[in-house]
Amino acid sequence: MSAYITSIGTANPDNRYKQEDIANFMCDNLAQSDEEKRKLRILYRATGIEERYSILDDYKRKNGDFKFFKNSPDLQPFPSTSVRMKLYREQAVPLAISAITNCINGSSLASFTHLITVSCTGMYAPGLDVDLIKTLNLSPSINRTSINFMGCYAAMNALGLAKQICQNQDAKVLIVSVELCTLHLQSTKNEDNLLAHSLFADGAAAVVVSSQPSDNCLEIKSSSSYLAISGKNDMAWQIGDFGFEMALTSYVPDIIKSGIHDLTRQLLEQTDMDLTDIDGYAIHPGGKRILESIEAELGLTKADNRHAYEVLKHYGNMSSPTILFVLKRVLAEQRDDQNILSFAFGPGLTMESILFKSHTNV
Repeated sequence: MSAYITSIGTANPDNRYKQEDIANFMCDNLAQSDEEKRKLRILYRATGIEERYSILDDYKRKNGDFKFFKNSPDLQPFPSTSVRMKLYREQAVPLAISAITNCINGSSLASFTHLITVSCTGMYAPGLDVDLIKTLNLSPSINRTSINFMGCYAAMNALGLAKQICQNQDAKVLIVSVELCTLHLQSTKNEDNLLAHSLFADGAAAVVVSSQPSDNCLEIKSSSSYLAISGKNDMAWQIGDFGFEMALTSYVPDIIKSGIHDLTRQLLEQTDMDLTDIDGYAIHPGGKRILESIEAELGLTKADNRHAYEVLKHYGNMSSPTILFVLKRVLAEQRDDQNILSFAFGPGLTMESILFKSHTNV
């Protein structure tokens, strides 16, 4: 048996911000000198992001009227990790359900045999999987797996697991990925934090993976992983006293560029293919420089990478759901019998790839 993505749904919080508005918030509250403000505005303009979403509405408020942050100079003291996790638990479930609703479009939930939840921006137990089962009245005997704290590439692991499940039994898997990245704004003004805060946003995605194809689907053909261990400290994610702390250096695009060719070769050798056999791309938009580095190394054009740029432009980097937003665009415009190459990246520095085959009118 094979495994097919038959549907993808997405959701975002109600608070949509222009990138300029978030830059203004950062300048007003966390930049002290005119030079710091000037550098921040340049950084935010260079991201390729025009708008993104957050569960927080403080970014449109003025100091004195904040709900999440302190109404004090420099927003100090910042919210503790426990405060942030409480808000994660309150907000993650309804956002995930919105994505599921968009995905199944009125279909019955009773047919799902497996549930895979994905998140790295919040954890609790009993967790998101249990809350979704209770809220959606899913079968209490549904097989469930949680993929936590793996970062932006985690949805690729979920798709790989769903493929294994569907190849071994007649199954219907619901994958739910939800990230509330903006909960973790840090006060430290180092380069890592400034870069991360200019990119990350909130969102959720749900995917149906089935042993049975549908009239418009993506078959999960093969996958490959490459660990660029030299970048172990260039992209990292750890729990601190005031939220989750990210390391994201400016070297990441160069590290990905140096490894993407080996990753691509590993994947395509499994099917005796080369890049000339690829018809389309679904690449995680970790940042504009990452996309440009991959294009330079693999000889791609911006048109080849258009789905990634559009997601980055309108949503920013939402961590694990982001690649699913890209795949949703691919699924919407695909033609029959196309080979789609997909990449995502995360801590480690980990690079994941999947090769899809499109099917229409099955």
